[in-house]
Amino acid sequence: MARPDTPVVRLAELDKDSVSDLLGHYGMSLIMVEHQADIPGSFWGEPEAGLVDNRLYARADTPVHSVLHEASHFICMDPHRRQNLHTDAGGDHDEENGVCYLQVLLADQPGFMGRERMFEDMDCWGYSFRLGGAKRWFYQDAGDALQWLIRHGLLSGDAEPLGALRL
Repeated sequence: MARPDTPVVRLAELDKDSVSDLLGHYGMSLIMVEHQADIPGSFWGEPEAGLVDNRLYARADTPVHSVLHEASHFICMDPHRRQNLHTDAGGDHDEENGVCYLQVLLADQPGFMGRERMFEDMDCWGYSFRLGGAKRWFYQDAGDALQWLIRHGLLSGDAEPLGALRL
């Protein structure tokens, strides 16, 4: 994980209503935590977003990529894990790839940062891909992630988010 002062887009730079609306569409609530307070359910620790049940916890300094990554975990996990969710989203390698792919697509939603900036932030923060970068992975090596998301009813055949949770 990168240092907290790494130049990535932070939640404070987005319209909170856009974030809340996106999460709400998936049955999640954004809970803002005070500056420097512990973030409940944060697997990696501050300033990373945290998950507890259907609540995503974040601070103003939480990176947007973390918010969308954890939200994507919630969307991609099976109902049993979602029902018992606290901190560790779990999942296998294929699901993790689906999560990374979906977070890129969600970054294109209105009020967010766009996929190009998401690629930069993922690389800056230290996400690791075989081809060396998030953008190359997404366009050249993520066909399995795309198919996983389609198979689980999360994306259309045109790779558009369907606004559904994995069943």
